[in-house]
Parts: sequence; structure tokens; C-alpha cells
Amino acid sequence: MLSLVTGASSGIGLQYATQLARDYHTDLLLVSNQEKELQEVAAQLAQEYGVKTIAKYADLSKTDAAEELFAYCQDNNLQVDILINDAGVFFFNPYLETSMKRIELMLNLHMICVAKMCRLFGEAMAKRELTEEEKKETVLGRPRKKGYILNMSSMSAWMAMPGIQTYNATKAFIYNFSKSIWYELKPLGVNITVMAPGAVDTALFGLAPNLRKLAVALTVSIPPEKLVKKALRKMFRGKKASTPGFINWLCTPLLKHTPDWLVFLAIKYVGKYQK
Repeated sequence: MLSLVTGASSGIGLQYATQLARDYHTDLLLVSNQEKELQEVAAQLAQEYGVKTIAKYADLSKTDAAEELFAYCQDNNLQVDILINDAGVFFFNPYLETSMKRIELMLNLHMICVAKMCRLFGEAMAKRELTEEEKKETVLGRPRKKGYILNMSSMSAWMAMPGIQTYNATKAFIYNFSKSIWYELKPLGVNITVMAPGAVDTALFGLAPNLRKLAVALTVSIPPEKLVKKALRKMFRGKKASTPGFINWLCTPLLKHTPDWLVFLAIKYVGKYQK
């Protein structure tokens, strides 16, 4: 099988690439806008786990990025069996102080690209006919599907939080979009799963190192390797959506009813906890 992983040069995307190669022995098409780091990751994973790797530099915030990537796969006879839409950005900023360029980048990367990737690769997966040998294959004890798609949302999808207003809105789109097309793709033999984790211990959110360690110790934040292990198991088992962590799952309904005074308190203090 061939896995296409976006945002594969670092953070959660790198974990997806690593665990797919190490634990599931899939070949990899790795996509990122960090060209040097991407080449190094591809070479390392190929050497360490004996899988074929392709490093594809791409700016997925371009409006036609998904079409270009799909065309690249067609031109090179690359059949994508697993699609991991992980590429993302994060910034905390008042909306009126945020440049139009940054707003457009996040909207394109989190919504336009993800929606188009699911449309293009999802259709190709659905039209695929498994060979007799592939029909006998299993993943985690379940019959192999025509294709698998995993999209990354966030618990912030349920939050009305100033400062991350564009981020949480795009994550809400990913969550509802993914759950909706799960119903459409499942009868066609394609599994799609959306993950909505809470805080993840990466550099994405800009927290100081000591606070990152504290958050993990308090189980408020989850290490990326643990998140990815859970996410891949959910995807291969055909789960529609998941919010890892009992505390996060328990708190999700409360986020929809956060009192205004608590939101304003968070605005007051959140900035000083970032680098």
C-alpha cells in the first residue's frame, strides 16, 4: 500500500509517516513545504524501515495545490491507498490585526485543500477494484478497504475563542465535512476518519518547553506518537470520528457552553504563556 501524508516533515505528520512505515509497512509519498527537512525524513525512513519513499515539495495553501498533487500521482502511476491530511498552521492573533495573507493561507490549507484532496483521491479510491489477492488482505484483523482517509480536526472546533477564531472555524469545517462524507464513502468501500484531539505536544502552539512538559504530565496534552497510534487504529477500524483522552471526551460538551467571563479571562492570560 502507498500512504500520502501531508505535513510529513515534522510534528504529527512525521509521526504518521514513521508509524505507517514502521508498523504497517506501507510505502510513503511525503508532502511538505519544508523541502530540506522533507528530503532528510524520506531518506531516513526508507533506510530505517525498508519502504519506498517519495519526497514531494508542495505549498498546499495554493488554491490549485490539490489538483497539482493529484495530477502528479496520475502522471507517475502512484495509486494512493491511504491519505493523511495533516498539514496545518496555527497562530494566535486578534482578527483585525491579522493580515489578509495569513487568513487566506489558513482557509486554503485547512478547508480548500482538504476538501479537494478528499474529492480527488476519494473518487479514485471508490472507483478502484481490489485484486483477488488484495481482497484476502487484512488490516488489524479487518478486511482491507479500497482506501482510507484521515483528516485532522481539533477540540477547538467546539470553542468560541477569540485569537484563534480562524483556526477553530476551519477545524469545525473539517470535523463536520469529514463526518458527513463518511456516510457517502463507506458504502463505496472507503473509510474516512476525523480526529479531534485536544492539545498535542508539538511546537505548533508556541508554548514554552516547561509548560509543554507540565501539560503532558497533567495529561492535558498528548504526545504526538500516542495520538497517531490511536488515530491509525481508528482509521483502519472504520471509525467515523474520535476525540482521544477521557478528559477531553468528557469536556467536549462543556466547550459548547463556555461562559463569557471565562472566555475573557482566557484572552487576558493566554498570550503570556506563549513564547
